[in-house]
Amino acid sequence: MMTFGTLSLVFLILAVVFVLKTINVVPQQHAWVVERLGKYHATLAPGLNIVIPFIDRIAYKHILKEIPLDVPPQVCITRDNTQLQVDGILYFQVTDPMRASYGSSNYLMAITQLAQTTLRSVIGKMELDKTFEERDHINTTIVNAIDESAANWGVKVLRYEIKDLTPPKEILHAMQAQITAEREKRALIAASEGRKQEQINIATGEREAAIARSEGEKQAEINRAQGAAAGILSIAEASAEAIRKTAAAIREPGGADAVNLKVAEQYVEAFAKIAKTGNTLIVPGNLADMSGMIASALQVVRQQNRPG
Repeated sequence: MMTFGTLSLVFLILAVVFVLKTINVVPQQHAWVVERLGKYHATLAPGLNIVIPFIDRIAYKHILKEIPLDVPPQVCITRDNTQLQVDGILYFQVTDPMRASYGSSNYLMAITQLAQTTLRSVIGKMELDKTFEERDHINTTIVNAIDESAANWGVKVLRYEIKDLTPPKEILHAMQAQITAEREKRALIAASEGRKQEQINIATGEREAAIARSEGEKQAEINRAQGAAAGILSIAEASAEAIRKTAAAIREPGGADAVNLKVAEQYVEAFAKIAKTGNTLIVPGNLADMSGMIASALQVVRQQNRPG
């Protein structure tokens, strides 16, 4: 037979259990789904919540944070019948805890399977080369396709990222050879462009040098012509000045006599030089003219030596 103390202890334990089952603290970014008598009753928000023990039951606990889901690698066949192993990761978030609890028996598996089937469908519409270039298109297509169906499961698909695209080894070697050939082609084109530009630069330099030389020669010719013209002009001016001075001297008293004397001297001197040339004796044709000229010169000398 139970004593009063034993009954008190039992009631105390039952009270503690009742209180623990009544008071529930939900962490931040979590949501707990409560069923009452086997039927959905409420979704507990973060904080302190009270439920009725033995009547209410916490059936599901969901995390409302963004969750990364690794999609297992799978082999896809491209449009040009090439096998391609694709590995990706999916990011999603539970937005409706009630639908996440009752919309699908396992929404994680449903999302994973839908991601794989959608990926195979998208890759099958593309050629191998395009799969490497259109990663963003593949990611966006998969997200849109999954998000439409995942709305019924209380899940929001945020993004899908392809981690790796692995073609067969034979295709990989062929792609590497193609890339090497393309790089060599670009190198040859760059080298030829360099040589072409070098020849253009050399031709341009030679043309500019030839133009500079011709301009220099032209300027030199102009300078020489100007110098020669200046020399001729100076000589002409000097000759003109000499003639003007001679004419002025002739107009002075005794000037004409001095001219006659100078002409006679030059005549005799020139005749003497001609007579000395070679072994032939040269005699003037008109000795009278010569003697008359000498007489005139002597007359001029006498007049100049005559005392005033």
